[in-house]
Amino acid sequence: MKLKLLNAGQNYRIIGGSDRYQFQLAELLTRHGHKVIPFAGKHPDNLPSEWESYFPPAPDFEHPGLWDLTNYVYSRPAKRAMSRLLEKISIDIAHLHIYYGKLTSSILQPLREKGIPIVQTTHEFKLSCPVYTLSCHGELCEKCAGGHYYHAVLQRCNRGSFLRSGLSALESYVSVKNGAIDGVDHFIAVSEFMREKLVSHGLSPNRITAIHNYIDVSGIEVAENEGAYLLYFGRFEANKGIMTLLKAAAMHRDIDLVLVGAGGLEPVMRDYVAQEKLDNVTIRGFMDQASLYEVIKGSVCSIIPSEWYETFGLTSIESFAKGKPVIASRIGGIPEVVEDRVDGFLFEPGNAQELGEYMKWMWENRGAAVTMGKKGRQNVERKFNPEDHYRKLMDVYRKLL
Repeated sequence: MKLKLLNAGQNYRIIGGSDRYQFQLAELLTRHGHKVIPFAGKHPDNLPSEWESYFPPAPDFEHPGLWDLTNYVYSRPAKRAMSRLLEKISIDIAHLHIYYGKLTSSILQPLREKGIPIVQTTHEFKLSCPVYTLSCHGELCEKCAGGHYYHAVLQRCNRGSFLRSGLSALESYVSVKNGAIDGVDHFIAVSEFMREKLVSHGLSPNRITAIHNYIDVSGIEVAENEGAYLLYFGRFEANKGIMTLLKAAAMHRDIDLVLVGAGGLEPVMRDYVAQEKLDNVTIRGFMDQASLYEVIKGSVCSIIPSEWYETFGLTSIESFAKGKPVIASRIGGIPEVVEDRVDGFLFEPGNAQELGEYMKWMWENRGAAVTMGKKGRQNVERKFNPEDHYRKLMDVYRKLL
């Protein structure tokens, strides 16, 4: 069965993990003989595509005006662009990712009118939380679950702003009214934890399947070296637990720590490093995939100190792919990936002392860390490989056709 699939998300460039998965999915499906048509918001940094003339103008999130705010909630340009695309080519299945914000729920109506089955991979908790994270001001929170989005306004969940939070809640209410839950035929959660959480919030268990993310390690060489530093790579945001990591680094100043990424927390991080005189900490900027793998290669291990319900922990399998073990928070979907004391260590979220102890163990037992990293690579090859992912994905598609 060869399909024509719409692969829709906000960006046609890699900014985060969901964007990377979109491109991986397109490559995987194309390799199996399917035709994949992308759909995303216009942006000058987008990668080239033969379909880019159908991409709608996207709201400006950095300097928004009234047009941007209106089209963040419901984008008529995106709806028109989707309708125009569907007149051009017949689609068998639409696979959505993070489509809200730049495309919005407006794209659902043209798909439904054409009778196209819709699948969505839930990369975060947008169905239950207007700010996507099931957290508020650094604390876990599920008050909005079940459609009670007004709590986000009362608690000013979006950057402490009443107006931003109100806009986020309004967008959630509008999206649900336009079919963001009932209008999607099937959801794919990236972990069992995520699936169970969304079911507990009211989603029918028959409408959501857990399929873990994957990584193709065929072209990734295992690093045999013991490494010269511990590594964090990912977004610089408070819910990623970076301040807990820096506190642990302050307890163990003989351990070199490198942080790679970008995000709103960076000024706070740099102030803390300067204030505490952490000469053992180096903060580096965003890197492309090739450069990042070189940095992973030079590490002893990677650290994932998240303090929110991490949906999967993509960075963990990227670390394992290079044969490097992982120290990670015992939260969200992470324990489905990192096996405690086998290919890494799990610690209590927010516990800087426990994290510091595992950092010290990795630093002082680098030979054993290499062995753990090799086990991580074996687990990735066995549990998170492309062919298993493709088989499970096709099982979902077939049920809807």
